[in-house]
Amino acid sequence: MISIIVFGPLLAALIAGLGNRVIGNVPAKIVTTGALFLSCALSWAVFLPFLSGHGSQFVEPMFTWVRSGTLDVSWALRVDTLTATMLVVITSVSALVHLYSWGYMDEDPDQPRFFAYLSLFTFAMLMLVTANNLLQMFFGWEGVGLASYLLIGFWFRKPSACAAAIKAFVVNRVGDLGFMMGIFGIYLVFDTIDIPEILAAAPAMAGSTIGFLGMRLDTMTVLCLLLFVGAMGKSAQLGLHTWLPDAMEGPTPVSALIHAATMVTAGVFMVCRLSPLFETSHVAMSVVTIVGAATCIFAATIGTVQNDIKRVIAYSTCSQLGYMFFAAGVGAYSAAMFHLLTHAFFKALLFLGAGSVIHAMHHEQDMRYYGGLRKSIPITFWTMLLGTLAITGVGIPGTIFGFAGFFSKDAILESAYAAGGHGTGAFFVGVFAALLTSFYSWRLMFLTFWGKPRWIQSEHIQHAVHDAHGHGHDDHAHEDHAHAQAYGHAKPDADNPPAQEDAGHDPHGHETGVHALADGTGGYHPHESPLVMLIPLIVLSVGAVFGGFAFHHAFFDAEGGAHFWAASTLFFNEHLVHAAHEVPKWVKWSPFTVMVTGLAIAWLAYIRHTDWPARFTAQFGLLYDFLLNKWYIDELYDLLFVRPAFWLGRIFWKGGDQGVIDRFGPNGAAAVVVAGGRVTRALQSGYLYSYALVMLIGLAAAVTWAIMPK
Repeated sequence: MISIIVFGPLLAALIAGLGNRVIGNVPAKIVTTGALFLSCALSWAVFLPFLSGHGSQFVEPMFTWVRSGTLDVSWALRVDTLTATMLVVITSVSALVHLYSWGYMDEDPDQPRFFAYLSLFTFAMLMLVTANNLLQMFFGWEGVGLASYLLIGFWFRKPSACAAAIKAFVVNRVGDLGFMMGIFGIYLVFDTIDIPEILAAAPAMAGSTIGFLGMRLDTMTVLCLLLFVGAMGKSAQLGLHTWLPDAMEGPTPVSALIHAATMVTAGVFMVCRLSPLFETSHVAMSVVTIVGAATCIFAATIGTVQNDIKRVIAYSTCSQLGYMFFAAGVGAYSAAMFHLLTHAFFKALLFLGAGSVIHAMHHEQDMRYYGGLRKSIPITFWTMLLGTLAITGVGIPGTIFGFAGFFSKDAILESAYAAGGHGTGAFFVGVFAALLTSFYSWRLMFLTFWGKPRWIQSEHIQHAVHDAHGHGHDDHAHEDHAHAQAYGHAKPDADNPPAQEDAGHDPHGHETGVHALADGTGGYHPHESPLVMLIPLIVLSVGAVFGGFAFHHAFFDAEGGAHFWAASTLFFNEHLVHAAHEVPKWVKWSPFTVMVTGLAIAWLAYIRHTDWPARFTAQFGLLYDFLLNKWYIDELYDLLFVRPAFWLGRIFWKGGDQGVIDRFGPNGAAAVVVAGGRVTRALQSGYLYSYALVMLIGLAAAVTWAIMPK
């Protein structure tokens, strides 16, 4: 069963990818989607026995992979509670994304290639979570990196997509360097890279030292921090996060699959898989906590001012990953995995819902051009509303009423407070981030589904309307500053949406200008997505509503959790779970309070007093620019790393390659040959007496050499 789960998507990817247009769009989609739904069904069959308490961990050996000296690596598939949880997350989301892509990518000419990439990514992720040794895990780790590069840059004729793919690949290589060094160090210290053997020997190494960078440092701290660098890159933590928002350049199903549920959670999974290793280093745990909390608040602040609907959700993902990491940092690994599970469902729901909105709005992604869509696309509206209720953590503390995020996010915050130390600071940071999460999530909903329609101001919609009416795009447009400031925190005199100023009717009899602007539609009517796109939204809504309640006992109950996680390598801190349930009431009610506060602020700013955003922008322009430009970290990296790298590259290119190697190598040899050719060409005059003279000179030289004394 486990072999079918893992290798089924690989076989489907090979068939669709190699067959491509030979087999056609529909067969490629049937093969890949069918393989994923089969893997999904079998994954639930593996997971449910663990959930009911009857599952047992096992390792299915495949073959010997590497054998060199003391290094003996076998390819084997490990299944335990942790693996089973990830199998459900990966295959469920991937299967629904495959189905959703039938509608979203219906007009794309390269559908077999796209579905092959999706299935290849899923296979790599499944290899990562079933690995029984670090080398096999690294294979899956690099596999998802390759697949993400292919998927983000799928529209390779789009320069921004190619740049985003390269950026994701390069930034992840930085993190992967740390991960590789961590694996090398573990083999040096433990003489093995088999995960069970490493975790069994780790406690004995606590307190030992190792030479690193010319210093003697704590062995376990060095190893754990190196591994965590890899997790930071893959899970987009502060410092190595810059690739995640740009990755939205890929198709929306890619965003849902890679950046909401699977690839970005690989780092969290790795830390939880090796949690007994991290437990041996207090310093490493503190670093994980601090980095997670910093990422949580950092990404949330940026999300509050973004206007691209996908980028808002992307920064939300980055922030939610911060929650998972600081949960792991305080020792609440089960809470981190609980939030990973619930987050997969409601974040995939939000991404796919955003894709449905974009599909309805003719690929317009700027929320300033939306408004009033809840009546036009009601199913998308209701499913995204459920996703928003889940991510903002709507629920009543002390009761069983609550959406998925309520149970998992509150479990993290309560665990952080109960842990004390750095956990206390992480708790307060997490509570403030929850307020921002509520604000930007409801801001997205209000700008998109409430208010007056603002579609006519979108150039995408103008093109759609004009194309439908049989004439070209109207170039007579100007910027509507007041509207942009009111609805998008738009910077005065910059980045404001255009509005048509022509009035009357066009030659085809359609209303334009004043009449078209009366309802803000310009004659364009958004339509609901096809059923094949709506079914995944409805299914994911079920997880967003009931996921927290259904899995809370197994993941975060002291008794149920201890039994559930016993069949895995995850370190379950039963004492911390007990303490988390006993925190003061104000701690339990804090997330609810800030959730309501964020909702109220968003409602006042975008429904009741729509002039507030413009007034805030005018009053706090520097702060707004700072957040809109993502804390200028991209610009800082460009100054510190990108430009020097290009400068150094030009030196090696112009000075080294062209100036030295080419000059004295192939170009120099060619120049000598050319110069010699010119000399010999001068001797080839074509006159008989010239050749006779040369022969005479040659004969004289030969005679001279012959008669000279030896």
